[in-house]
Amino acid sequence: MKILELRIMRGPNYWSIKHPKIIVLKLDLESLKDVLTNEVPQFPERLEKLFPGMYEHRSSKGTPGGFFRLVREGTTFSKVVQHIALELQTLAGMSSGYGRRYAGPAPGVDYVVFSYQQERAGEYAAHAALRITELMAKGKKPSIVQDIARLHQIREDEYFGPSTEAIIIEAVNRGIPYINNHRSGLIQLGYGIYQRHIQAAMTSRTSFFAVENAGNKNATKLILDDAGIPVPLGSIVQDTDELETAVEELGYPVVVKPLDGNQGKGASININSWKEAVRALTEAQRFSKKVMVEQFITGDDYRLLVINGKFTAAAKRTPAMVTGNGISTIQQLVKEVNKDPRRGIGHEKALTHIKVDKHTRNLIKEKGLTLQSVLPAGEVLYLKSTANLSTGGTATDVTDLVHPYNVLMAERIAGIIGLDVCGIDVMTTDIAIPLPETRGSVIEVNAAPGLRMHISPTDGLPRNVAEPIINMLFPHSSPTRIPIVAITGTNGKTTTTRLVAHMLKFKGYQVGYTTTDGIYIQDKKIIKGDTTGSYSSEFVLKDPTVNYAVLECARGGLLRSGLAFRQCDIGIVTNVSADHLGLGDINTVEEMAEVKAVIPRTVCPSGYAVLNADDDLVFEMATGLSCKVAFFSLDENNPRILQHISKGGLAAVLENGYISIFKNTYKIRVDRVADIPLTFGGRARFNIQNVLAATLAGYINHFEIPEIRTALRTFIPSAETTPGRMNLFKLPRYEVLIDYAHNIASMEAITDFIDNVHATYKIGIVAGVGDRQEEDTIEIGRIAAETFDEIIIRQDKDLRGKPGHEINSLLKQGIISVKPDMKITEINQESRALAHAMEYAPEGAFIALFSEDIPESVKMVESFRIIEHRHISSLEQDSF
Repeated sequence: MKILELRIMRGPNYWSIKHPKIIVLKLDLESLKDVLTNEVPQFPERLEKLFPGMYEHRSSKGTPGGFFRLVREGTTFSKVVQHIALELQTLAGMSSGYGRRYAGPAPGVDYVVFSYQQERAGEYAAHAALRITELMAKGKKPSIVQDIARLHQIREDEYFGPSTEAIIIEAVNRGIPYINNHRSGLIQLGYGIYQRHIQAAMTSRTSFFAVENAGNKNATKLILDDAGIPVPLGSIVQDTDELETAVEELGYPVVVKPLDGNQGKGASININSWKEAVRALTEAQRFSKKVMVEQFITGDDYRLLVINGKFTAAAKRTPAMVTGNGISTIQQLVKEVNKDPRRGIGHEKALTHIKVDKHTRNLIKEKGLTLQSVLPAGEVLYLKSTANLSTGGTATDVTDLVHPYNVLMAERIAGIIGLDVCGIDVMTTDIAIPLPETRGSVIEVNAAPGLRMHISPTDGLPRNVAEPIINMLFPHSSPTRIPIVAITGTNGKTTTTRLVAHMLKFKGYQVGYTTTDGIYIQDKKIIKGDTTGSYSSEFVLKDPTVNYAVLECARGGLLRSGLAFRQCDIGIVTNVSADHLGLGDINTVEEMAEVKAVIPRTVCPSGYAVLNADDDLVFEMATGLSCKVAFFSLDENNPRILQHISKGGLAAVLENGYISIFKNTYKIRVDRVADIPLTFGGRARFNIQNVLAATLAGYINHFEIPEIRTALRTFIPSAETTPGRMNLFKLPRYEVLIDYAHNIASMEAITDFIDNVHATYKIGIVAGVGDRQEEDTIEIGRIAAETFDEIIIRQDKDLRGKPGHEINSLLKQGIISVKPDMKITEINQESRALAHAMEYAPEGAFIALFSEDIPESVKMVESFRIIEHRHISSLEQDSF
């Protein structure tokens, strides 16, 4: 078997709307294509032995053990790859339960789809599952130990962390979207102008000044001491001489820790000898040149959490430890503790495995013990010097036990330091007694406190401490997301995108929008190029100045990685026709419609899918939608429209020369088509469809009719506002039309307009591309022959997989089938082809260039126009 293609979906996509994070494998089964699992001796047994946890996989059988039964009865090996990929991730602490197998485009080629938590883990699981399946099919016994270890490592590298994950889950439960900014490590909550950011438990509201204070342990101690907060005595040292002085002043036992440390790294406690102190200094200076030496405060380790000035939770933390039974060695006791199902690698579970490292060995050695020593029954041995959960410690929730004095003290500390999310480490014998009475102390203040001990304590009541963080960032009823209009279709989507963006800007919105020629923020092109994929959509949603997004979503992006958003407010589908068929295994117009249907399926329940009722495939997209639907049509008597409005639906139609909105039994006329510049006096019928869709978008956004009318009239088509879309130039001797039309439907729409143009001679400059079906290229030639008196064939810079002479031959085949004597000129370079047409065009001619390089062609036409005007002016002066 081999993987022909691997795609990572990050949002709603062609394969699944409900499960946006999936891996899509195009798998060639090769020698296993005609073999079922029950035909390979002992294969089911080997699979069950290697993956006993796979018993929980229900498959199509609907009950536990269902997949194993399916394997015994006989299924494809691509199905096995799917289930192994899922189980590998589960074994590594990343439960991913969704998977499907589909027959591919050719015999022996299947699609395998399965969900993931971390992209790299999903990708690794795909390759590992393939390798493991092949080995078992050959009768070999694969080992999965290294694969699980590698997946564990990927998870630890890529995982949000328990604090971040808890906040994200709470945000999602509140309906707040998020974006993972991988490069910066920040998580964005909310879209556009409403966005906030988090990094673990640090938020975009966290004061830099407060973080600096909390990070400097000595400064923190001095600030708290001035405020009457009990803190341990101590001093800063940088060498053994200063350490000796500090120890003499404080007396044993002492604590030694890095001045700028966190998570207990480099900290040593309860030091009772000079030898221990020197070793602790060396350990601390691995993390910070300056080191704090403090009194060791007797008592238990507590963490108090304050969020937005309010005490929220408290936990008693205990360092990793084992308790002797008089029989087992220390090493055996550690192994037994690590068997606790709540323990895992890193942050995968509520507790972390205890790792016997150099620090642990030193602690054991100081007690005069080794890993092979047997502890007496009931004796406790601490294996770490700090109580961090990340090193195997445990936590007990004590929120309800904290004395009111200590609650107030914690809230005062958060305010004094200035932290919005504040973790306060306290040593005391009893947190239920005021701290001064127990002679306890505040040890540290943390600017990004871990939330894991409160969310998943070892004992006690879990506390949803993420909720107050989200409530602080987004008070209830405050907005979190900007409205999104998503637009797709075969043709017209760019023009519709620009028109909708213009209408919203006219209304006063700060609009970000994506098109095939670039990303625009408030009408300024920020990124140049075809920007209709998920990255471009995300770019707009991340912009802090945007309060409305209009996103063109093309076929390529939907198939490549899905959408960048889970829901939109308005989803527009202009039409679906034969274009790009054969690419990405989308071979029919019906399959292409399924791709485009992703947009209306992601419209939120209170939003609208805006669909073309004149297009059968687009009209069918309304079936099964959970949102509201509005239709548009060029035919006011379209039965679909009449039935829809009879049920109280909303529609926009071309009615008696007007753009009109039908709502219930009412007809609201918006404007005369002839007065809307984009329709070119009503001759560009394809643009009327775009106007109808945009009109509905405005009406759904509660625009007044005069506002819609004014917006439509002020959108003037030109090379600046609609580059490559019906750019018409009137020169003294002829007219030139530049358009991006590149498929049969768009060619037919443009030539329908050209047929109504009065001209003495019509010249068409056309091209084909290699990734189209041959019959489509022939059809483009035929359409051109029916429209023009002369044709110039040019070539794109990227021929997309087929030699230029083959493409030209297909075009000529279509041309000759209509007009055998048609004048055909082949000029490969677009600029030379256009220059030739403008130089030799007769008086009153009409030149139509179906262009690849819009800016360059527009520039050339403008240059010719200047030359023509100068020439005419010169003749007029000579005549005078």
